[in-house]
Amino acid sequence: MDKIDFSSLKVVYVNCTLKKSPQESHTKMLIAVSKAIMAKENVQIDEIRLIDHQVASGVYPDMTEYGWDVDEWPELSKRILNADILIVGTPIWLGEKSSEAQKLIERLYAMSGQTNDKGQYIYYGKVGGCIVTGNEDGIKHCAMGILYSLQHVGYSIPPQADCGWIGKVGPGPSYGDKEWKGKKLDKPVGFDSDFTNRNTTFMTYNLLHLALMLKNNNGYPSYGNSREEWDDGKRWKFDNPEYR
Repeated sequence: MDKIDFSSLKVVYVNCTLKKSPQESHTKMLIAVSKAIMAKENVQIDEIRLIDHQVASGVYPDMTEYGWDVDEWPELSKRILNADILIVGTPIWLGEKSSEAQKLIERLYAMSGQTNDKGQYIYYGKVGGCIVTGNEDGIKHCAMGILYSLQHVGYSIPPQADCGWIGKVGPGPSYGDKEWKGKKLDKPVGFDSDFTNRNTTFMTYNLLHLALMLKNNNGYPSYGNSREEWDDGKRWKFDNPEYR
């Protein structure tokens, strides 16, 4: 099989852990598996731990215009828009993605009305995926909400666009833990999960393949999906017989 050159691509991981740096993040450990593949393929990598930044709550691009004293989102959003691939990492809490992940989605949504140079919504031509960790069930549920939200604002979602690791139901060690309740474990938890390693690998490469296809074709054609053309009155064959 011929090797594919992914070096023109850029990826940004947004870790939505609830732990500020330098606290250990189990989600960061699984992100590292995907990052290693990206690095091997010479992809440009950026990583943001959202909770380390003063990101205001809200659904506008800059919340300092709506009563907040500080909002780092405008600068962070530039890093996200600079990437071809966005991978959202989140732990599971009470069966749901973290509050930081929800905040990220709301702030992405705040910018979704902006358009690119073809008049399409700003995230068109970009690819999204997610990484989920926890020690109880809920990976598919969290991925369902995250991936739906990403595609709704304009990201493209390839097959197998999520991966994750969960332990047994109930309290227990989390991904990458080397000890539990003061006792050292034989090996880091989850590192030897073939299911997790396979899905993480497939997710990473599927994101790369779709991102490269879109980049090589300058994203999507603007025929029939340009907000600017629609606003200019060109309805692209919109023909409801009820309006005749």
